[in-house]
Amino acid sequence: MPAIRRVTIVIPTLNGGVLLERMLDAVDAQDAPCERELVAVDSGSTDGTVDRLRARGAIVRQMSAAEFNHGETRNAALAAASGELAVLLVQDAVPASRDWLRCLIEPFDQPDIAGSFGRQRARPDASRVTTHYLSSWVAAQETPRIAGPLTTDAFASLAPFERHSLCAFDNVCSCIRMDVWRKYPFKRTPIAEDLRWAVEVMLAGYRLAYTPKAVVWHSHDRPVRYELDRTYLAHQQLQQLFGLSTVPTATSLVRAVASTLPLHVRLAASEPRGRRARALLRNAGLAVVLPLGQYLGARSAREGRELLSVGRV
Repeated sequence: MPAIRRVTIVIPTLNGGVLLERMLDAVDAQDAPCERELVAVDSGSTDGTVDRLRARGAIVRQMSAAEFNHGETRNAALAAASGELAVLLVQDAVPASRDWLRCLIEPFDQPDIAGSFGRQRARPDASRVTTHYLSSWVAAQETPRIAGPLTTDAFASLAPFERHSLCAFDNVCSCIRMDVWRKYPFKRTPIAEDLRWAVEVMLAGYRLAYTPKAVVWHSHDRPVRYELDRTYLAHQQLQQLFGLSTVPTATSLVRAVASTLPLHVRLAASEPRGRRARALLRNAGLAVVLPLGQYLGARSAREGRELLSVGRV
């Protein structure tokens, strides 16, 4: 076990509600041989989130909703951290066991590990379509791995999909070495600050660990329009970072929708009876907007112009 004396838990918040309370309870219950502090950065909560955080002893940084972005917002919280390591969570990622923190920090006995990230499992009430898509993400797999370091030439020689897979990192549940973050803070970006950081530190000679024993419950059944915006922004970043375009042409967009719709109908039909009708409508919408967001996002990055007006994600 690494001789880590102090760990800072960092959480961006906005109207955290009951899931924030559950997450804080689970963090408090951790059995790990280190001191802990809690730092939150709140971007305009109106539901008492800030008061609840302070009642837990948290250091709270506040900013306006207009100032929020995924990279610099986390940097603002990390600037107040005093730990050797910083655990980055989101407000609705609930640790699944008392050894979650111990498992997440365990890889840091190796000095060239810059960061680790844990496994995400869909909450029991998640929809079938949400569970399906989460199951394919690297942060839902059962096998641990260590990736990196990378040379520029080695990175360039990989296919776009291989670049993305190798550099996977996820700040839903991650841990970073603070002395590495001081050299390589997160970049200002509307999404995928974790992937940008992963590429940078791996090219700088560090490695990243995936630790599936560090499990959090985390999933979302978001509105269809939100999923369009999020997918669009994510695939802008994937094109910029890795040259990855999963739906590169209008023809492939039509094919993607045609192949996705039957799957989504089957997933809706497998929902409990009282949820099927609503699931069918949502899943049909997702069958269109998920491929559309991939197509528009990558095309936007290639052409250097916005093709969709999006809000905060």
